[in-house]
Amino acid sequence: MSLVITNLQEKVLLPHQWEVNLERIAQVCLEQENVNPAAEISLVFVDDQEIRNLNKTYRGLDAPTDVLSFPMYEREDLLEISDEEVILLGDIVISLETASRQAQEYGHSLEREVAYLMVHGLLHLLGYDHLVEEEKKIMRQREEELLTSAGLIR
Repeated sequence: MSLVITNLQEKVLLPHQWEVNLERIAQVCLEQENVNPAAEISLVFVDDQEIRNLNKTYRGLDAPTDVLSFPMYEREDLLEISDEEVILLGDIVISLETASRQAQEYGHSLEREVAYLMVHGLLHLLGYDHLVEEEKKIMRQREEELLTSAGLIR
């Protein structure tokens, strides 16, 4: 598994140790989801203006958001790819400005918020969604299970 991290913002400090932890968490998630171990994920950190631009372009919403995911495959297609084949699962884009505000709102660390947002985005790359209540419940439960498996308990 390869997690390629790109930091395109300068407003919020991104400690190197976070990168190590995020890679470990992504590895746990992919193992728990039985995903190709040769998978690659792109994780991009941006500011509110950039994520607002992306949100407007791809979702028609002219506002910043916390995380956007751009999957390369449908869930069914992922199951057909051999374990030896290196694949790019997709891109996860996180606004560190929004994540910082949310961490304060929820009363936990920015590192935990970023980890949660990465897991949330990763589940979207794997075909999970939360457009209807039943899907939302399944996705939220899976997020908590994966965070717990990675040692991130609320």
